[in-house]
Amino acid sequence: MDIKLIAIDIDGTLVDDEKVLREPTKQAIAAARAKGIKVVLCTGRPISGVEKYLEELSITGEDEYAITFNGSTVQSADGNIITNHTITYDDFVDTEALSRKLGVNFQIETTEAIYAFNRDLSPYTVYESAIVRLPIKYRTPEDIKPELTITKSMYVSTPEKITHAKENIPSYISDKLYVVQTEPFFLEFLNKNISKGNALKELTNKLNLKPENVMAIGDQGNDLSMIKYAGLGVAMGNAIDDNKAAAQFVTKTNTENGVAYAINKFVNNAE
Repeated sequence: MDIKLIAIDIDGTLVDDEKVLREPTKQAIAAARAKGIKVVLCTGRPISGVEKYLEELSITGEDEYAITFNGSTVQSADGNIITNHTITYDDFVDTEALSRKLGVNFQIETTEAIYAFNRDLSPYTVYESAIVRLPIKYRTPEDIKPELTITKSMYVSTPEKITHAKENIPSYISDKLYVVQTEPFFLEFLNKNISKGNALKELTNKLNLKPENVMAIGDQGNDLSMIKYAGLGVAMGNAIDDNKAAAQFVTKTNTENGVAYAINKFVNNAE
């Protein structure tokens, strides 16, 4: 297989459970890039939460890329936006109202901030802010105006409540939005036309690459579409069962340098 691009999820995949990018993974990626292979980080985070890892991997410039907000945005490493898909004000109104019925905390994200709508902030909102490096702004629903550009809305709660919410999303929302669980405590609502797989397809078309030129590595539900799209889909050892079933290969866990193991096996010819 002629791999020319490796798409890698960040949380639970590229980094360990402490969000640390380990040296074996850095070395494997550097060796692949030395062969001329592009490495694209594909994440639910905004670019502000990706820059640290791009810097650690020396991925810079207008001809290197990142896929952010679960595929809502494709941009070059130097910040140029290539594609950007958002949700509407009506989508915000509908998902916010439903959050109250389902008893979960609610927030939206833009490229500049997290807007939280519960005065008592969820610890998961604080966690998200630290991970993605976006400030938190408390607002009421009435404060949000139709002209605000919203990338996604999110339900934030305990894994039990998020599971319950996911199982009770009405069709008037699921029919018009892409609903995906990205962490046990996050349920996200995005533009219906986006996914990591669709964004990866947009990018590979731009680069004149085919699916068989792509290796994609991930662990959660938002990675499934890109694992299915890639000619070589790789599920982490800590991945959900759906990803493992769809993948051509299951690598080691994120705490066992699973990304490095897969890249060395299929690209660097070294294990």
